[in-house]
Amino acid sequence: MVIDNDFFMNLALQEAWKYQGLTYPNPAVGCTIVGKYNEILAVNAHQKAGTPHAEILALQETYFKLTKDASILNITISSEIHNFLLANHNGCFKDISLYTTLEPCSHQGKTPSCATLIANLGIKKVFVSSRDLNEEAACGNEKLLACGVEVESGVLHEKCESLLKPFGMWKRDKFVFFKWAQRLNATTDDGVISSESSRKTVHAMRDVCDLLIIGGNTVREDRPTLDARLVSGKAPDVLILSREKEFDRTIPLFGVAGRKVIISENLSTCQEYKNIMIEGSSKMFELTKDIVDYYLCFIAPSFGGSSGFENQEEKFEILNLHQDAQDIIIWMKRKI
Repeated sequence: MVIDNDFFMNLALQEAWKYQGLTYPNPAVGCTIVGKYNEILAVNAHQKAGTPHAEILALQETYFKLTKDASILNITISSEIHNFLLANHNGCFKDISLYTTLEPCSHQGKTPSCATLIANLGIKKVFVSSRDLNEEAACGNEKLLACGVEVESGVLHEKCESLLKPFGMWKRDKFVFFKWAQRLNATTDDGVISSESSRKTVHAMRDVCDLLIIGGNTVREDRPTLDARLVSGKAPDVLILSREKEFDRTIPLFGVAGRKVIISENLSTCQEYKNIMIEGSSKMFELTKDIVDYYLCFIAPSFGGSSGFENQEEKFEILNLHQDAQDIIIWMKRKI
């Protein structure tokens, strides 16, 4: 039987991209588990820092499919899933293969070591795309090998590096991404554009970003709040990029407790932050493109509005494209 390792790893990558921008300060990671007869048992991803890693969630799902024991599905704490699997697996994982975009962590942190769990469950083969950049969590591959697990590294490594780039930039300096929503005719104005699901995703990104950058004209015209209320999250600090320093302080974004609002005509404030999101349209795109690492576009299946990106001339490389309940979501980088 021919096993397509790239296919299974790509499933893990696609799942991980759905949570890009949501896992800070952790990397986005995906995991696929394949059974004895090449059947797909689970595809899952790390969803938020402090919650179970991709491997734990995939192993939880796999255990249920193999045993029909639904009690494991009620467990949400990583250490409890870990302990349940160790106590109840009864060798059910011995014939499976595990594909992960990032080598399983080797240390005990907020969650137990995934490498230790994988080895103790009797899994014999693990495929890894990239090594861990975090020295504290690294060397999971070595731990697996020492326990007799066969490890194959470098599967779809180049594609995975694009997924992991934000994590590497957080570790070294900062990561900046530009987010916008548009209709099919490229307009970005005139009311709500994205679906409720997309708006919740953006609010979840605000919840974990340090700084949100927006233009002064947008603040004056839209009078936004720029918080994370749709996910009951925290509101990031805001940098209003504007030459004019006077604003109506009854605009809701100024009234958010615990938030720092900076008004500046330059981007020097960015040096104080790690995870930065820019929200805007054509003018903000031009003002910030020298500092942006990735671009995130939500495309709604509609026409309308009157202005947006229609006069821009740029080329992008698509890193990932997926669809939520309604909108198309694209992660990209500029071709320079």
